[in-house]
Amino acid sequence: MRIAEGPTAKGRMVFVYRGRDAAERWQNFVSERVPALLGLGWRSQIDRDFGPRIVQMVGEYDVRVSDAEAGKFALDFGIEVDGARLPLLPILSRLLDRGGIAAAQIVDGELITSLDDGRILKLPAERIRRLLTVMADLIDAARRTADGGLLLPDAEAASVLDLEDLLTTRWENAAAIEAYAQRFRGNAEIVPVTVPPDFNAILRPYQQHGVAWLQHLRAHALGGFLADDMGLGKTAQTIAHIVIEHAEGRLDRPALIVVPTSLVSNWTAELAKFAPTLTVAVLHGLDRHERRNELAGTTVVITTYTVLTRDIEAMKKLPWHLVVLDEAQIIKSPDAKVTKAVCQLDTRHRLCLSGTPIENNLQELWSEFAFLMPGLLGDRKGFAKRFRTPIEKNNDMTRRVQLIRRIRPFLLRRTKVEVATDLPPKHTILRRINLAPEQRELYETIRGTLYDKVREQIAELSAAQSRIVVLDALLKLRQVCCDPRLVKLPSARLVDTSSKLDDLLAMVTEMMTEGRRILLFSQFTSMLDLIKPRLSAAGIRFAELRGDTRDRAEPVRMFESGEVPLFLISLKAGGRGLNLTSADTVIHYDPWWNPAAEDQASDRAHRIGQTKSVFVYKMIAVDTVEDRIVELQRRKADLANIALSEEGDLTGIEIDDLEFLFGDSTAKLAA
Repeated sequence: MRIAEGPTAKGRMVFVYRGRDAAERWQNFVSERVPALLGLGWRSQIDRDFGPRIVQMVGEYDVRVSDAEAGKFALDFGIEVDGARLPLLPILSRLLDRGGIAAAQIVDGELITSLDDGRILKLPAERIRRLLTVMADLIDAARRTADGGLLLPDAEAASVLDLEDLLTTRWENAAAIEAYAQRFRGNAEIVPVTVPPDFNAILRPYQQHGVAWLQHLRAHALGGFLADDMGLGKTAQTIAHIVIEHAEGRLDRPALIVVPTSLVSNWTAELAKFAPTLTVAVLHGLDRHERRNELAGTTVVITTYTVLTRDIEAMKKLPWHLVVLDEAQIIKSPDAKVTKAVCQLDTRHRLCLSGTPIENNLQELWSEFAFLMPGLLGDRKGFAKRFRTPIEKNNDMTRRVQLIRRIRPFLLRRTKVEVATDLPPKHTILRRINLAPEQRELYETIRGTLYDKVREQIAELSAAQSRIVVLDALLKLRQVCCDPRLVKLPSARLVDTSSKLDDLLAMVTEMMTEGRRILLFSQFTSMLDLIKPRLSAAGIRFAELRGDTRDRAEPVRMFESGEVPLFLISLKAGGRGLNLTSADTVIHYDPWWNPAAEDQASDRAHRIGQTKSVFVYKMIAVDTVEDRIVELQRRKADLANIALSEEGDLTGIEIDDLEFLFGDSTAKLAA
């Protein structure tokens, strides 16, 4: 506007600040524009009493936490200004409404804003930036109370801990929410537990702690994610946990274990080994509906993700004490039918097992915790805004710390390096694999045909001739187990599924994320030729050593130098004369019937100069000749050199042994 000083004067231009932010605009003019004008030669005169007053003293920032209605708690934020406590929430909300810290006026590290009465307030900019980061999330998740506070769900308790570094926290009438928030501090005392004698194994120290941790979660009605590296005994720890629940009388409902189809037999065998007193039912196959109706007295039920998804209408009506998801990364997609299915189960406690909780992005973690601890990470859209986008796209360390704090109490992960002192020098793990239906049908067809042929000819032929017949028959059965494409029969060409190869790729992919250095042995070079394209398609680099390799030193150099993480080795080429101490993992794709020869291959890694524990995995097709040879070796020491390698003979093989090797699934080994 213009102000004239006489009847003929044109007047002077005057700028007037009005509105709620007039004081801030005036302060901005004084602190920024006036110095710039003075630098240009202007003169400035401001009366001492003109304009809004500046707050002289800013004291304590605080938040008062109190219990509210069931499942909720209340927050009341305050700031001490010139000796009086004023509401802090309106100040922060106004800053957020105007664009947050990016749009705020900051001078010499101080953020300048105003109070409702016009006073100018100067606050430390970095502290307010951190506070706004947390407050933005709380305001989005909250409902305003009548007295200007926030009402929040209990799942947001972790955010209160994020505020503790920024505000004085006072817990007033807050027994329930304080107890809940205590879970997120990450320093809860894990009380050691005694595993009952019904558990048929000795746990290593880190496994003892894992079981105690599972019991701690159960006692506080919390879900948990056991994310130990592959081979560290997640299955054994889970079974020990179930045995305790049974011994303490809490297992009045069955425990449900959901697994990939290929691991049904592995879990069945491990339960029989570690907890033979538990009654186990498997809901898989065409007769599962009848079995589901006969679960009275059953302590553990095993089913597959596929079956659970298909039968969810019936399964969600059954009450469970505990639901365990093995290879829990299978529910990484929130929209998948299997994810929606597991979230409908009626259970008191929930547990996820996986060495790779996150394979691609943080949404997978949200999906897993939507099953484990519904609400802990908010809704899917809010999680993306609060955590996923800032962390994945902006590498926001503040958000990363907040997310870690939120999930840390419910996730336990130990790497093989961390627990190396608890492990034996060589740690052997039997990996049992179920053949897919088409592969199983081919195996049974060939087995039945060969069984009749072997029985007829072994009685008529000489020992040398019988040896050839048996070796040829066993070779074909072993090849079916490895991959039907190895079998030179017309019927085998119709089957393009290899459960063992699929399982191998899943294993190796997981091991790559753990930084493993792997030796992969097979007796069949033709099997290596089938493995290589799958590795290449998965982007996994490898070296190879076989009988026709001319320059043996080069692939060894590539592996030992760290150029490649995986070394494919054939039996003849790699059984002797190699020193590969950079390896920490050995995989036997097809079992070597002579245990000494198998050990000799494993010792390419486990030898003088090796400073790490070595993991040895033996891949065994369940209820096949592979499975039965392992059992024969265990029961009959004199069969250690059975005629399944070129150096063996048939000494010691009895007709009952052949019945066991070639018979159907109901055949029993003779006493």
